Amino acid sequence: MREPVDVIKRYNLPEKVKFCKCCVISNQRPRICLDDKGICSACRFAERKKKTIDWNDREKQLIELLDRHRSKNGKHDVVVPASGGKDSAFVAHQLKYKYGMRPLTVTWAPALFTDVGWRNFQNFIQAGFDNILCTPNPEVHRKLTRLGFEHLAEPFQPFAYGVKNFATSMAVKYQIPLIMYGENGEVEYGGDSKNEEIPTHNLNDDLERHYFSNMGPLRWLEYGIKREDLALYLPPPAEELQKLNAEAHFFGFYKKWIPQENYYYAMEHTGFEANPDGRSEGTYSRYASLDDKLDGFHFWMAYIKFGIGRATSDAAHEIRDGHLTREEGVALVRRFDGEFPKLYFKDFLDYTRLTEDEFWEIVNSYRSPHIWKQTSDGEWQLKHEID
Repeated sequence: MREPVDVIKRYNLPEKVKFCKCCVISNQRPRICLDDKGICSACRFAERKKKTIDWNDREKQLIELLDRHRSKNGKHDVVVPASGGKDSAFVAHQLKYKYGMRPLTVTWAPALFTDVGWRNFQNFIQAGFDNILCTPNPEVHRKLTRLGFEHLAEPFQPFAYGVKNFATSMAVKYQIPLIMYGENGEVEYGGDSKNEEIPTHNLNDDLERHYFSNMGPLRWLEYGIKREDLALYLPPPAEELQKLNAEAHFFGFYKKWIPQENYYYAMEHTGFEANPDGRSEGTYSRYASLDDKLDGFHFWMAYIKFGIGRATSDAAHEIRDGHLTREEGVALVRRFDGEFPKLYFKDFLDYTRLTEDEFWEIVNSYRSPHIWKQTSDGEWQLKHEID
């Protein structure tokens, strides 16, 4: 039997579970804060987005930034990490067709493309974009995915490295100083709010802490991964980024970030398709995170570790955007959160080369006793449900 993981210690979580009074998120999301009125930092930021941020001024700042980097000889002038999903499609299309930039879109391939993910990626390129697709060695990626699942309960760990580091590597390779990411997830979804007023993406400390769970690519050397096999997962040398005067910005700092509106925009302008099967497993929505067959396990493991599943994440943002009431969000969370992603379960086991028994042993080692309890018949239940 695997030793239980001390989730509280690993993620610095409060032992007492509390839910935000405005949305459906709990204080178990790493780095989120609830104030003395019981309102989470993401909801407070959403209030500022509606009431105090001058979006016309922010757009002026964006245009000034783009004008500083705008190509005068037809070369690419901005790197955009893009999967063909609704958010990256929105960013890339706006930059090219509204603001007259020459984006080079760069894509870190999913571990296992879904059919709709591949179609959306191709439709996006056909909408008029130059694109570089990086597909890392499948055997290396498979090993890293399994290690991420075993040691962090995060099968997306190697994908996170690629999404963040491949774009900066391509910026250095093609000498393009401006990189444009989508939204700042820490600010939009709840987390470390120290960068609320900063448009740039800190490519040093924040990557390791916010996106890599303090487990950067080189940490896997001690688990038998060879350094040469990690080349594509690593960032370019810091001195090369400095020499380039590279700037990584969040588009969501300059344009109000509303995922549902990004979906409608991408559907109209880049041929984006929603999930043809209807809603995605674990939630009520059908247009987010459709690219990879491993997507559902990323969200479901967050439910195991933190009691926060895919429906909670979707509903919380839509409540902040005014698309749902809290009452409606609670009902959706109670109905869909924690639904097991059975559609691609066999694909997941085949890809990670885990047996079903090994899978459940790993999963259950991450069920913290402050979140989970077992019934007399052995079933697992959350100790605290949203109400």
